[in-house]
Amino acid sequence: MAEPTVRMSGIVLASLMFQHVNSSSDVEGLILGESKFEEQITISDSQTDHIHIEEIYHVQKHIGCHKLNDFYSSVGDVNMDAVQKILADNKQENVIGWYRQRRNTEQQMTFREKLIHEKLKSALSNPHMIFMLLTTSKLTPPGSTHRMEYAAFVSRSRRFVNIPVLVNNLGLLDQLSYWKVSAPCSAVGFNLTMKKHSSRFFSSNGGLREVSEVNDMNESLQTELQKACRDVEESERLVESLQAEVSSLRKKLSEKKRSEAPPDGEPPEEKNNLLLHQAVRTLFSCSPLFHTQTLTLDGFPVANGCCSSEQEVSAAIHAQENRMSPPHPSRTNPRKRQRDVQPRRQKKRRKS
Repeated sequence: MAEPTVRMSGIVLASLMFQHVNSSSDVEGLILGESKFEEQITISDSQTDHIHIEEIYHVQKHIGCHKLNDFYSSVGDVNMDAVQKILADNKQENVIGWYRQRRNTEQQMTFREKLIHEKLKSALSNPHMIFMLLTTSKLTPPGSTHRMEYAAFVSRSRRFVNIPVLVNNLGLLDQLSYWKVSAPCSAVGFNLTMKKHSSRFFSSNGGLREVSEVNDMNESLQTELQKACRDVEESERLVESLQAEVSSLRKKLSEKKRSEAPPDGEPPEEKNNLLLHQAVRTLFSCSPLFHTQTLTLDGFPVANGCCSSEQEVSAAIHAQENRMSPPHPSRTNPRKRQRDVQPRRQKKRRKS
């Protein structure tokens, strides 16, 4: 049986990761490329020929859907019209699979994804299809560092197998060194030309100038990158310590509230903020909205509305009742009384 392998370029993988990071929800789409079988024959002394067949899926492009459940229904049935709309100008024969991007999940296919995969194989009449799963998770609590994992699956007799994914441009991290190769011929003209122009390209030690400059720039970039990594690590540790301190303070506050809370069945005591009352009276003493008025039993307003004691209230009510009582006859018209008194005095003067 052929061993399947997925090969893709770093540009395509970076594009998938970029789409996943810049989306607010899960993403899915179709994978375009080609699948072929490669046959490797190994000849050895013990065995004349050893044939190794490898099935390779070359991922060349991906097309994302505008929304989830775009080309299939809720029960997993594939809609070919929606698939053609997603493909647009691309050929249906170039579809070699589909992908799904999730967050904070394991690298395992769900039952629904397996059902959709089988129905997509039958709808496109392509038994050799792959499913790629990309998942992200936070490595640090502040969320400054994330981890991106990717895997590919194929179905063999209704059984899904995880297959390796090889990125073409991710090889050895060692720098490729440049060196000079001796010329195959030592003609006089060649030597003169090399001596004339070698000072522009080669340094005194025989190395290429551009390569040394590029190496110096690479070393400086690595130094700056390591410095930035240290700064990020220190900031993450500071944030973690602050978060731990905040959580401890919240815990202490909740415990304090629980201890001060009244027992069950007793209503909480009403507490008046005396400082707030004093400040409001000082600032809004002249405002009519904050004035109160005391009424008597008959519904008449009391003169002093801000009485603070029962004696003052009773005095105000007594004064109001005196106002409402009928006046004394001797006090009704003082002018008439003066007029009555004046003739008597005049009569007395005349008698005298």
